[in-house]
Amino acid sequence: MVPLLLVLLLALILFGAGFAVKVLWWVAVAVVVLWLLGFVMRSPGTGGGRGRWYRW
Repeated sequence: MVPLLLVLLLALILFGAGFAVKVLWWVAVAVVVLWLLGFVMRSPGTGGGRGRWYRW
Protein backbone atom coordinates (compact mmCIF):
# COMPACT_ATOMS: atom_id res chain seq x y z
CA MET A 1 0.00 0.00 0.00
CA VAL A 2 2.85 2.42 0.81
CA PRO A 3 4.55 2.03 -2.63
CA LEU A 4 1.22 2.71 -4.34
CA LEU A 5 0.75 5.88 -2.28
CA LEU A 6 4.32 6.96 -3.08
CA VAL A 7 3.74 6.47 -6.81
CA LEU A 8 0.48 8.41 -6.65
CA LEU A 9 2.17 11.18 -4.67
CA LEU A 10 5.02 11.34 -7.20
CA ALA A 11 2.53 11.51 -10.10
CA LEU A 12 0.65 14.31 -8.34
CA ILE A 13 3.85 16.27 -7.72
CA LEU A 14 5.02 15.87 -11.32
CA PHE A 15 1.61 16.88 -12.68
CA GLY A 16 1.57 19.94 -10.43
CA ALA A 17 5.11 20.87 -11.43
CA GLY A 18 4.26 20.49 -15.11
CA PHE A 19 1.21 22.71 -14.73
CA ALA A 20 3.23 25.32 -12.82
CA VAL A 21 5.97 25.32 -15.48
CA LYS A 22 3.37 25.77 -18.21
CA VAL A 23 1.83 28.71 -16.34
CA LEU A 24 5.28 30.23 -15.81
CA TRP A 25 5.97 29.98 -19.56
CA TRP A 26 2.76 31.94 -20.29
CA VAL A 27 3.71 34.55 -17.68
CA ALA A 28 7.18 34.86 -19.25
CA VAL A 29 5.66 35.34 -22.71
CA ALA A 30 3.32 38.04 -21.39
CA VAL A 31 6.21 39.87 -19.70
CA VAL A 32 8.29 39.79 -22.90
CA VAL A 33 5.36 41.14 -24.94
CA LEU A 34 4.82 43.98 -22.45
CA TRP A 35 8.55 44.73 -22.45
CA LEU A 36 8.62 44.90 -26.25
CA LEU A 37 5.53 47.13 -26.32
CA GLY A 38 7.16 49.45 -23.80
CA PHE A 39 10.31 49.53 -25.87
CA VAL A 40 8.45 50.35 -29.10
CA MET A 41 5.96 52.83 -27.66
CA ARG A 42 8.31 54.85 -25.46
CA SER A 43 7.73 58.58 -25.23
CA PRO A 44 10.28 61.16 -26.40
CA GLY A 45 12.63 62.49 -23.77
CA THR A 46 13.16 66.09 -22.71
CA GLY A 47 16.23 66.45 -24.93
CA GLY A 48 14.22 65.97 -28.12
CA GLY A 49 15.48 62.44 -28.65
CA ARG A 50 13.77 59.29 -27.66
CA GLY A 51 13.83 58.90 -23.89
CA ARG A 52 14.36 55.89 -21.75
CA TRP A 53 11.27 53.71 -21.41
CA TYR A 54 12.30 52.51 -17.96
CA ARG A 55 12.40 54.61 -14.78
CA TRP A 56 15.65 53.59 -13.09
